[in-house]
Amino acid sequence: MLEESIPDLICCRCNLLLEPRKAVFRYLGHDFEVTLPGCPNCGQIYLSEELVNGKIAEVEQTLEDK
Repeated sequence: MLEESIPDLICCRCNLLLEPRKAVFRYLGHDFEVTLPGCPNCGQIYLSEELVNGKIAEVEQTLEDK
């Protein structure tokens, strides 16, 4: 649902290339599993500005309207 292509990004903590990782978003009692760029060492997930201001904002608004 919120999946996006994975650019070549490096973890600022571990200096490793980010890999596709499963992440779970929880909002208003709903869970959403997505694949996003994440560090294979520390698990930090990268959320692009486009994703946060676009798709996530849409889902948030839809759930609040229910």
